[in-house]
Amino acid sequence: MKRIAIFASGSGTNAEAIMRHFAGHKSISVVLILTNKKDAGVIVRAERFKVPCQVFTKSQLEDEWLLETLTIHSIDYIILAGFLLKIPPTLTTAFPNKICNIHPALLPKFGGKGMYGKHVHEAVIGAGETESGITIHLVNEEYDKGRVLFQAKCPVLPNDSPDDLASRIHKLEHEHYPRVVEEFVLGKG
Repeated sequence: MKRIAIFASGSGTNAEAIMRHFAGHKSISVVLILTNKKDAGVIVRAERFKVPCQVFTKSQLEDEWLLETLTIHSIDYIILAGFLLKIPPTLTTAFPNKICNIHPALLPKFGGKGMYGKHVHEAVIGAGETESGITIHLVNEEYDKGRVLFQAKCPVLPNDSPDDLASRIHKLEHEHYPRVVEEFVLGKG
């Protein structure tokens, strides 16, 4: 059984989609949710799926506490689902090519530090793009620079607000992220 930890900072809709996808799965199990926000919505979602959740500080992300926690839980893969902090080299070294992230745009465009959530959608619309989408990629030492595993596109309509675009992006995330994570963990991605 492959064991996944999900890192999330926000409401946790992608984390929930992944937990739902793997509930009762024969080869993959979500065994831990980690968040850097004590009031993150993902905590309630984890409780609903009876997945243990731990809150940590930014300094714990950088020190040995986090690596020890992942080791104690025998984690094989880390999945980022709306996690806003940069993954430190200690984790990318300990989990080479075993950390996956989702980005709400078509990388390499609109990636990098500070490019998350509404900021991305505002930038896409502001640049006059006619399409956007999602990118699921491996995590390395640089923001949004890991190998791309999957992309899906959607149109940017002339009168779109950032919220309109975000709605279409969320649909793509929930539709594709769990399946791509499954393929990635099972070595098919």
